[in-house]
Amino acid sequence: MFKPSVARQALRAVNNAATRPAAIRAAARPALTINTRCISSTPSRLQDDSKKGTTDPNGGAYARTDESVVIEYPKDEEMPRSPIVQGRGGMHFKRTLALFSLENKVSVVTGGARGLGLVMGQALVASGSDLAIVDLNKEEAEEQAKKLVAQFQEENPGLEKLPKVTAHYADVSDPESVNAVLAEIIQQHGRIDNLVTSAGFTENFDAISYPYDRMKKLWGVNVDGTYLFATGVAKHLMERKAPGSIVMIGSMSGAIVNVPQPQAPYNAAKAAVRHLAASLAVEWASHNIRVNCISPGYMLTALTRKILDENPELKRKWTSLIPQGKMGTPEDLMGPVTFLLSDASKYVTGADLRVDGGYTLT
Repeated sequence: MFKPSVARQALRAVNNAATRPAAIRAAARPALTINTRCISSTPSRLQDDSKKGTTDPNGGAYARTDESVVIEYPKDEEMPRSPIVQGRGGMHFKRTLALFSLENKVSVVTGGARGLGLVMGQALVASGSDLAIVDLNKEEAEEQAKKLVAQFQEENPGLEKLPKVTAHYADVSDPESVNAVLAEIIQQHGRIDNLVTSAGFTENFDAISYPYDRMKKLWGVNVDGTYLFATGVAKHLMERKAPGSIVMIGSMSGAIVNVPQPQAPYNAAKAAVRHLAASLAVEWASHNIRVNCISPGYMLTALTRKILDENPELKRKWTSLIPQGKMGTPEDLMGPVTFLLSDASKYVTGADLRVDGGYTLT
């Protein structure tokens, strides 16, 4: 007759012991004899370190927000102007995939008169797209539209067909204003193929002190504006039975908590944008409308430079937490936005592309 192996007998013994009631298992164990003369009255090193860690006044100091950091978004007339990026765009002689081209496309960029929106708009023009700049400041948008065309012409002398760049006013948080500007863009350009929702702003107040009316405005621009433009453009694409690509500009703040500046409402707003992109990507996939998110890290826009000039210690703290050891520039978003709008990413939807120098990795 087959006899169980020694290993199998040992396993059976362990299983039997594990299934016995605790009281029985305890009774089956021999009593533990303790020699009290060997017990030291000196606290262990582990106990010392643990106690020290809980009482260290500087513990976690670099991972906390600082309520003394208060930065209010400036009034429009106080906003620094953003320069047009110098460089070669449009027709060029460096080989690349044709899939990255945006030729014969019409793109809309909200918040496109300055900062990240302006530079991303310039990337789309350089890649062949016509452009509609939407901004609360129409005068500045018109000025930048002219500069974009002039820059393109300078970089492409002799090119007969110039991009069509138009400027439009809209309050992105107002449904009627959004509907009106979309109708205006379609009337002037004939259609809309791509959308970049770059309109947004942040402020730094501790949550308890943040004025509620300003929080509503922040959410209105960052979240409502993104939703209203995305649904408006998607409806237009569905009516045309045309494919399209939407890129929502989120932030690494939608995935982490920035320090030392407190900005809970902004962080929550950008988290909403990130998940809105994912949700709409699923909802509109059957219509061949792709929706993705770009989450930038700390970017040296004209406004950011102004803030950091006034708060040099803040820049030191920010860069100390970035693995690449430096802040990004708006130009760092030109490639990602072109990729996500073009056919180079035609099987990419619902993605969150973080452009943060590795900040969210540590």
